[in-house]
Parts: sequence; structure tokens; C-alpha cells
Amino acid sequence: MFHRNPVPALTRRESIRRIGAGFGSLGLAGVMADGGMFPQAAAASAEATSPLDPREAHFTPKAKHVIQLFMPGGPSQVDTFDYKPLLEKHAGERPQLVDRKSLRNTKMGLMPSPFGFKRYGECGKMVSDIFPKVGECVDDISFIHSMHTDIPEHAGAMLMTTLGHLQPNRPSMGSWLVYGLGTECQDLPGFVAMSPRAQPRGKGANWGNAFLPGAYSGTYVNIQQMKPDAVVKDLRNQWLAKGVQREQADLLTQLNQLDLERQQTDQQLEASIQAMEMAFRMQFAVPEAFDTASETKSTLDMYGDSEYAKGCLLARRLIERGVRTVQLSHSIDGYDIAWDTGHGDIAGGHKRLADACDQGIAALIKDLKQRGLFDETLLVWGGEFGRAPTSEGQKGRDHDHYGYTVWMAGGGVKGGFSYGSTDQFGLTAVENRVHVHDLHATILHLMGLDHERLTYRYSGRDFRLTDVHGHVVHDVIA
Repeated sequence: MFHRNPVPALTRRESIRRIGAGFGSLGLAGVMADGGMFPQAAAASAEATSPLDPREAHFTPKAKHVIQLFMPGGPSQVDTFDYKPLLEKHAGERPQLVDRKSLRNTKMGLMPSPFGFKRYGECGKMVSDIFPKVGECVDDISFIHSMHTDIPEHAGAMLMTTLGHLQPNRPSMGSWLVYGLGTECQDLPGFVAMSPRAQPRGKGANWGNAFLPGAYSGTYVNIQQMKPDAVVKDLRNQWLAKGVQREQADLLTQLNQLDLERQQTDQQLEASIQAMEMAFRMQFAVPEAFDTASETKSTLDMYGDSEYAKGCLLARRLIERGVRTVQLSHSIDGYDIAWDTGHGDIAGGHKRLADACDQGIAALIKDLKQRGLFDETLLVWGGEFGRAPTSEGQKGRDHDHYGYTVWMAGGGVKGGFSYGSTDQFGLTAVENRVHVHDLHATILHLMGLDHERLTYRYSGRDFRLTDVHGHVVHDVIA
């Protein structure tokens, strides 16, 4: 095959000049590498390290992995984990505390929860009847009832939750974690995003790498089809044996590496080299990781049959194999903001959604504890905002970004603990307010990363997940 050399031919004079200048450089390199100024230089340069290799944290971490149990659409705090008995007493009223002009249907009054609440665990936490299985786990959970975010619009608020920014031009939290820590498994992506049927609104931006190198991007998996060969499209090569594929991949990598050396630096080419290498390894690792046939019947029964429950089981299998971060989004009937059914029907919509995820989430907590993985795995549950305690129409609730609930479990947080509070009706965070930036700072801290030090220089400035904001919520850390 003919290949034209892109480097122009050198003149005789230029060749002699370069050769003469090069002898001194060769001698200096030998001195530096052979017990001279930098004795480790030769070894360091000889080892081509992967961008996904595990890296040291800034300080001793509490957790090694993160599983984000993402609830797109905005689950209602007052119908799940933030018990407000005064809603019943003041039903239909419009107290000044909830008289926000930004809420639609401003003439509508307070609406009691259609669900009962009861106490669970030694901590006595009040939990809605739609989450009885999670209720059994409250002694392992740290609830944050004082969350707030910037806007009550789905797309922007979801990006704030997953990226720490309102626009889709920043790296996702999962990408930042892999950039900062690498991953313990080189045969699977460091960051896996999953959902049954529908991708959350914003799609790839929720797990994208933006300006970080491509190796840190999340890999999306649709878990509607649980057949291992169907989880990731075009994974297997049915025409070539593994050895032949390895030879071809090595040759292609060598050619790309030569091109990369000529260009000095090319982030897209580097990402392509890394992606092809990962794709080769994934075709053998993914089918095994996503094949739940090896699980015992008792384990499968514990998780249940819902699509989200199967995702919870896969999340455990992935972090068990060293994947750094898993984002598991809830969707139902192909709806990308499933919990937004709360606009018209809190009673029916929230009950159906909770039924689809309650058992799986509780099983994940119990399974991680049984396998000794709970203390090193941080679970984060929540949506992009909550829902107002006032009614929208007769049966629904509007968006509420002033105050809502997120909970964390495992990974170094206190169990049976509640932090912060909303007002007496559940609309606005009033005590120990926690912004999304603070939540991100806390998650990074639990993973051993200082959110102010985890930066990446791009376009002339240093960027970070928390931008110029964020404070660690030390009170929830065990």
C-alpha cells in the first residue's frame, strides 16, 4: 500500500545541522536517565500509562464508588420522605409561606399527601407508604431535606444535578470522578450510565465528558433488553477471532500513535485510540458483567422483576468489578422525565413509579451490605428538584426548586440521620440549606477529592465541577 510521507524531505545542510545538535541531547538524556538529575525519567517515559489507570486521591477516601439513583422529573418531597402533617390541617389554605408568584395556579391551596406515613427503624424516620422497602433501610440512610437548586425547569435543573451547570457544555460528575481517580477495572468503562427504555432529558450531556479527554466520557447502556449481547450495540465481531482482532487493534494503534507523535497533541485522536482499545476489551468483559444468570435465585427474588430493579442489580455487578461511577436513571413507558406525572396525578403516578424502584433500591442496599461493599459504595438518590405542597389542578403538584429531599447511603455517611429542613409546609429550604454545588462538593470529598483542587485547564481558565461555589456538608459524614 502506498503511503505518502507528510513530512517534507530535508536538505543536506539541514540534515547535518539537526544531527549535530542531536548528539548533545542524546548525551543529556543518558545522564538524566542513568543516575543523573532524574534517575526515574527513563522508567516513567517507557511505561505508557492509560488515562483510566487508578490514581491517588487528594486524601484518604471514605468511598471508592458512586451509584447515582437518579429520579428525573422531580419526585415530591412531601409525598415521599419529608413528612408534613400540617398539610392536612391547613388543606386548601394559601399561607404566606407558600404564596410564591413563580408557582403556577397561584390560587390553589395546600394539598395533603394522598399517602400515609409511618415510622421506620431505630431512628424513627417517617416515610411514605409508597416506599416501604426503602423505609426498612432508613437506619443506613442520611436524608438531606434542605436541598435547593437554581431553576424549576427540567432540562436545566437536570444538567445542574449531573453537570453542576445549567448548560450542556460542562463535564458530568461521573466524568470528573474518573478524571480524578481513574478506575479499578481496565476492561470496562470507568463511568456507566443506564436507564430502562428512555434516556433522561439532555441525553448524552448527562454523562458526557465535554472538554475533558474522551477517555473520561460515560458509556450509555439501555437496560430494557437484558440479553448480554444486546446491552451495548455492535459489541461483538462475528467474523474475526480474538487473536486476529488483537493483532489488528495493535497495528491500528501503532499507526495512530505515529500520527499522534507527528502532531504532538491531538485530543480527538488520543480519544479515538483509547476508545478502540476499550472497545476491544469490552466485547469480552461486558457480556459477563451484564449476564445475571450466575446470580442465585434468592438474589434475583430479592431485587424483583422491574426494569429499574434489574438496573440496581447491574449497578452492583459493575462496581463489584471496579467501575468507578454508575448513573441509573428511572424511566417508565419511555418517558424521559417519569416523575413529572406529578403534575396531574400524584396519587397514581408517584405510586406507580415508587412501586417500580422501591424493592430494587432496598435490595441494592442490603446486597451491598451482605457483600462487604456498602461502606465503600456511595448511593445518592434524588431528582432535579421537588414538587410544591400546593395543588395543581385537583390532584397534581407543580415544580418546586426552593426545597426538596435527596438522600445518601453507605460510603462514609451517617445512617439514620436527617439534615436540614424545609418550612412547616415543605416548600422552601430554611435550615442548613444545601445547594447542588454543596452536594457535589460533599460527594467528591467522600471520594477523597478536594472539589477546589480537582480542576482542568480549558480555554484559558481552570474549570471544576462546582465552578466557583460549593461547601462540603461535613455534618452528614460519619
